[in-house]
Amino acid sequence: MAQIGYSKKVMEHFMNPRNVGVIENPDGYGKVGNPVCGDLMEIFITVKEDRVDDIKFRTFGCGSAIAVSSMVTEMAKGKTLNEAMKITRKDVADELDGLPPQKMHCSNLGADALHAAIKNYWVKIGKIKPEEAKPEEGEEGESCET
Repeated sequence: MAQIGYSKKVMEHFMNPRNVGVIENPDGYGKVGNPVCGDLMEIFITVKEDRVDDIKFRTFGCGSAIAVSSMVTEMAKGKTLNEAMKITRKDVADELDGLPPQKMHCSNLGADALHAAIKNYWVKIGKIKPEEAKPEEGEEGESCET
């Protein structure tokens, strides 16, 4: 695998992912996928005092997708929801010491799934309307090359 140019951090999070699993009856749930390559990410959150109290993920995808999911959950845990909403795709890739260019789309999914879970929670508590929780634009159609 290392021949593609994965950083040690990517390999570490792929081999030993953090926060894997499902939260039953989560406060927020986000699911995003890239239909081109078949990667699918689900993020489950519980919220206490407007902070990400617990976070778990389930990912079907390549090693990068798993590493990104693991990293994004580590980055979001304990943050306020507004802080977690500011985590960008670039932040996730940077925290992993970079991703190969052909795998950058994986970092999109992590941030997007996190944002979707937070928006899902905000809809439940009436902070935003359901139409405001629509997925973020611009991720569709990126190809996945291995």
